[in-house]
Amino acid sequence: MEQFELGKTGKIDVLGLGTWRIGGGEKPYYSDDELYIKSLRKAFELGYRLIDTAEYYADGHTEELIGQALKGFSRRDFFITSKVWPNHLHYDDVIKAAERSLKRLQTDYIDLYLIHWPNPEVPIEETMSALERLVDDGRVRFIGVSNFSASQLQEAIAATRKHEIVANQVRYSVVDKKAEVELLPFARKNHVRVIAYSPLERGRLELPLLRELASKYGRTENQIALNYLICKEAVPIPKATKEEHLIENLGAVGWRLDEGDVDRLSRAK
Repeated sequence: MEQFELGKTGKIDVLGLGTWRIGGGEKPYYSDDELYIKSLRKAFELGYRLIDTAEYYADGHTEELIGQALKGFSRRDFFITSKVWPNHLHYDDVIKAAERSLKRLQTDYIDLYLIHWPNPEVPIEETMSALERLVDDGRVRFIGVSNFSASQLQEAIAATRKHEIVANQVRYSVVDKKAEVELLPFARKNHVRVIAYSPLERGRLELPLLRELASKYGRTENQIALNYLICKEAVPIPKATKEEHLIENLGAVGWRLDEGDVDRLSRAK
């Protein structure tokens, strides 16, 4: 798998696997556990190594399924991202939330730990202090944020003392390019990698140019849409459970759209 730089010292795959609604939505759903574990293991066998999850997903059950699916694989081969929910952003709550996630994931460290959403009622300095403590203790390798605007990201960066913010995960797709206005330029300038969730808009991509470019490159429309984000140096994390979709999404890696076509997609509405 190709990789991008992560912060000033790390590496991250250019494509990952999202897991929202694996094992439930806001609440856990246990009936399909075996199917989801089988799907996750198939993704691992196909080469997915960047796995994104959160304590909020299925109230922690998604993390449990990932932990079960990883049995038999080498933990060091994987890059696991999880997120702390905004009602757990006070110092002690961050530490406890991370400990719960570690237990559910059956691992002793999380590669990237993010603030899921900003919470204006909790001082960002308090939250960042807790995240940095987790890094110091070896329970987290890298820290970051999610759904932060450029100005909120700037505040978070200013609140760190010794460890850098390396990522901001936001909604970003070829049909939802708000991140390109302010966030993407600011993130690049500050060595913050943008991770794109909902990069395929849950199968509702509607852009005529995608069809044209799919024909030109001999790719699918989804592969064009994902490659566009990679060309913008963002990391798309599409959720997929069916083997054919897992394979299709991997086909977005290992090549690049021409600069002219990237520009056309940037302007397309």
